Amino acid sequence: MLDQDRTAVVKIGGVEYPLIFTTKATKEIAKRYGGLANLGETLMKNENFEMALDEVTWLIALLANQSILIHNLQNQEKKPLLTEEAVELLTTPMELADYKNAITEAMVNGTKRHIESEENNSEGEQAKNVKVE
Repeated sequence: MLDQDRTAVVKIGGVEYPLIFTTKATKEIAKRYGGLANLGETLMKNENFEMALDEVTWLIALLANQSILIHNLQNQEKKPLLTEEAVELLTTPMELADYKNAITEAMVNGTKRHIESEENNSEGEQAKNVKVE
């Protein structure tokens, strides 16, 4: 079961795919770009339109496949992985531009932290223990 707060959704070929930013995806991005900061620079600076499309289709396939891999891990019935070629065939360049926002949303959702602090004690001092989820 996926945590919906950690996903963004794209529709490819009439099928909705949750994009999820996992530790596995982070490792793959680090292998390809050298880190998340380099990913952002690569996507923003990419002057070659074909190369930009290649990077976005790779990221969509990577992030969409995280939800499929999670499903396959937790269920007997296996789903096939989404390929970059399928993303290319089932989308338009305009859709890919919109998917950049979904990629960013998935990455932000996957890295955000929820912080809870305890209420002030009876003397009005801030509690020292903070619980991070």
